[in-house]
Amino acid sequence: MTLKHRRTLWLRNLGIFLAILGPGIITGSVDNDAGGITTYSIAGALYGYKLIWTLIPSFVVLIVIQEMNARMGIVTGKGLADLIRENAGIKVTFFIFVGLLLANIGNTTTEFAGVAGSMEVFHVSKYISVPVVAIMVWFLVVKGSYKIAEKIFLVFSVSLLTYVVSALMGKPDWHAIKSAVIRPQMDWNGQSISLVIGIVGTTIAPWMQFYMQSSVIEKGLKIKDFKYSVVDIVVGCTATVVVAFFIMVACASTLHINKVTINEAKDAALALKPLAGAISSQVFAFGLFIASIFSATILPLATAFFVCEAFGFEAGIDKSWKEAPEFYILYTGIIILGVIIVLIPNAPLISITLWTQIINGLLLPVVLVSMILLINNKKIMGEYVNKPLGNFIGWSAVVVLVGLSAALIILPIFS
Repeated sequence: MTLKHRRTLWLRNLGIFLAILGPGIITGSVDNDAGGITTYSIAGALYGYKLIWTLIPSFVVLIVIQEMNARMGIVTGKGLADLIRENAGIKVTFFIFVGLLLANIGNTTTEFAGVAGSMEVFHVSKYISVPVVAIMVWFLVVKGSYKIAEKIFLVFSVSLLTYVVSALMGKPDWHAIKSAVIRPQMDWNGQSISLVIGIVGTTIAPWMQFYMQSSVIEKGLKIKDFKYSVVDIVVGCTATVVVAFFIMVACASTLHINKVTINEAKDAALALKPLAGAISSQVFAFGLFIASIFSATILPLATAFFVCEAFGFEAGIDKSWKEAPEFYILYTGIIILGVIIVLIPNAPLISITLWTQIINGLLLPVVLVSMILLINNKKIMGEYVNKPLGNFIGWSAVVVLVGLSAALIILPIFS
């Protein structure tokens, strides 16, 4: 093959990848939402670099699971919720999705709490910032199209890299970080276990599996596009874990060393000011603001997608309100509910944030079991069923999560 042909082939492949780019990166980036940032910040502030190692297995499992979602969506042309309803029955579907709906209302509330907290760092009242952002988010989805929304989401994804700057300004101890990764440690108590479940639950959130599969379908990808979709997934998962890593590093290298206790991501941003400088504090707050807007758009959207799919209603950004009324009513209702909760004086937002991440971690095994059973069903997937390695990683994740959940329940009884 001549140099000219190689260059032409490379440019062609790059063009196809850029056209397909989106679902993997967007789904991965939304993972670093206000709830995730809060969880990573608290983990770094409480335990320093000690829990950073949890991001490595989370990264591997995240790639494997997202690849399964993309493959199922491309091969079947159906969303995960659709497939669960068709194969598990309406009763099982109902209980799974009630749990997911409650968790995602909590998640959405957390995102608007992130908007409020980040803007308070810049002295903007939540009674101004939250309603304004809610209206912007609603218009983007209800009045926009999938192509426009996707381009805006990709810009938001890149903006999350501001956390790298914030972490580097804290002058982290790279030798200690290397040691924490090579020699994993963990305190076996309720607080540590619940944080690990929270880290896993926010890195590999249950709602992601539904949104990823739906967005692949919405984008109209075919099996010939699958290899490019996998690259998109790997890039997205890498970005997710890199951002999570630097958030933990930023808080570990400043807050933990100085024994600063925090309850939410806003506390981390404010605490960084005297320790790492005003710019570091503002960069951290800006990252929280962008992540919160991003996720406040995607989470209600994902919820509306999977609930409508589960119960056979029309769903999709490119459909009109008349074509998919249930989809838009649910989307609007979740946003309104999240805003109302955040604007209630003295609402327990910190508890809502942390418990939502723990609920995600508890729901994840149920969703993973459903996924693994579906993707190994030859009637559904044909020749595209899972390979042994994918099954091993998937089932291992289920076993570990169930074990951690059981430990969270059992340890307090014995102590």
